[in-house]
Amino acid sequence: MPLYVRPGEIRCSASPDYGGLRWASSGYSPLVLFIRIVETSLAVGATRSRKAKTDALRLLLTEVDPSEIATVVAWLSGELPQGRIGVGWRTLADIEGDPSAAGTLTVAEVDAKITTVASTSGPGSTARRREVLTDLLARSTSDERVFLVRLLTGELRQGALEGVMTDAIAAAAGLKIDPVRRAFMLSGNLSATASAALAGGASALAAFELEVGRPVRPMLASPAESSDAAWIEFAGKVSLEYKLDGARIQVHRSGEDVHIYTRTLREITDSVPELVELIRALPCTSVVLDGETLALTDSGRPRPFQETMSRFGAQSAHELLLQPYFFDCLHLDGVDLLDEPLERRLAALEQVAPRHRIPSLVRPDADAVAGYFEEALAAGHEGVMVKSLSAPYAAGRRGRTWQKVKPEHTLDLVVLGAEWGYGRRTGRLSNLHLGARDPSGGDPIMVGKTFKGLTDALLQWQTEEFPKHESSRDEHTVYVHPDLVVEIELDGVQKSSRYAGGVALRFARVLRYRPDKTLAEADTIDAVRALLLPST
Repeated sequence: MPLYVRPGEIRCSASPDYGGLRWASSGYSPLVLFIRIVETSLAVGATRSRKAKTDALRLLLTEVDPSEIATVVAWLSGELPQGRIGVGWRTLADIEGDPSAAGTLTVAEVDAKITTVASTSGPGSTARRREVLTDLLARSTSDERVFLVRLLTGELRQGALEGVMTDAIAAAAGLKIDPVRRAFMLSGNLSATASAALAGGASALAAFELEVGRPVRPMLASPAESSDAAWIEFAGKVSLEYKLDGARIQVHRSGEDVHIYTRTLREITDSVPELVELIRALPCTSVVLDGETLALTDSGRPRPFQETMSRFGAQSAHELLLQPYFFDCLHLDGVDLLDEPLERRLAALEQVAPRHRIPSLVRPDADAVAGYFEEALAAGHEGVMVKSLSAPYAAGRRGRTWQKVKPEHTLDLVVLGAEWGYGRRTGRLSNLHLGARDPSGGDPIMVGKTFKGLTDALLQWQTEEFPKHESSRDEHTVYVHPDLVVEIELDGVQKSSRYAGGVALRFARVLRYRPDKTLAEADTIDAVRALLLPST
């Protein structure tokens, strides 16, 4: 429960307003102690039950002052509102002293001290920052210290909790989930979404609109059994598109101002001047487009995915030119199209960028579907996408209105660790431990190991890169934080008591790493189980 302090401040009482809380200017101020955030984080991490996680988060959100909601949601998501503050593990490890016996720090105090550290610079700043951090840790309990160290060093990564946190925000505010999801899609910021929901309810969430220049969280596809099955599911009223082996981009233009973002909403505008120039030449005043970009060979075939991704961090602009292929239009000349059916959005796309549309067929007949799949593969692409023409645009995997079809089973899994190799691989990190995302926001669930598909270049890269993500190690294995997503090809899945998820991968092999994806976008344990062989 909240801690009620000095008279003359603010009092909290039950009310339908602000998601169950009413904050009056007379009475007492409920100051939630920092230990409550830590306790909630521990409780969420200790259970695999989505309902239990949601309930724990909901209860906390109803206790927190609206002015602190954004900070608390950011912390529980493993983020600092201040961004990176330049504090490393070594700095914190060198601070000595016994922990506090009781939790007395408030959310406001902790946030203020972090702000002080972030804003301290210039001569003598190292000593001043250390003094603030020493005081903060001295007043922290053992559990608070662990939480703070992980938070300050960027190791409290709980991105997979997004879905659970969204549910908790809706429950705490007494709202349906859809307006919360929509506001999050449009804002791209879970903290801002939570603040609006808890302080202003549905009307505050409705104020979030598509804003040209602010990225929208992308809509994603679910795996399909086959293109024929997906076509039948939508009665042929589909857009059948090539699935390119490129990098997802979202393009925003207002006048001459252009911004380009990746699927993780990271801006890459300065790295892709050829795309900026192309977008400025489109016949419109303002536009938001969703699509893919990739580099092509001289013969017009797609280059490897890694070559396309290398451009996003390159300093030289024209070493490898990128081509855009758009498949959706979310805004055109002052008109937002998110809630329009795909067919209407495709008409807008044809109007503004007909030469840059992804290869596609609209309302294909049954005979054209299988042939188009083979055509996509022959052109060097991954497969096809089957999309319902009546579906609006919705972030994440909402239902099955977008489905992807590929010739083999592939999963985007999280690397949990790697074993030291032997023989010719001695001295290099080799055999990968692979995990699937827990849809309830818990730790990834191990589903297998593999060393197949690892080239000498990848082995060398793993050996150099994995220690940067290390969480612990033993004689045989380096364990890492779940930051690295790898695309795995497999022949199927079988039941197994060896791993906690009850399943194991069959003949898994590494295709490539996916630096454009995070843990939140890795495949879930449910997606892995869906591939169980009929005989098992």
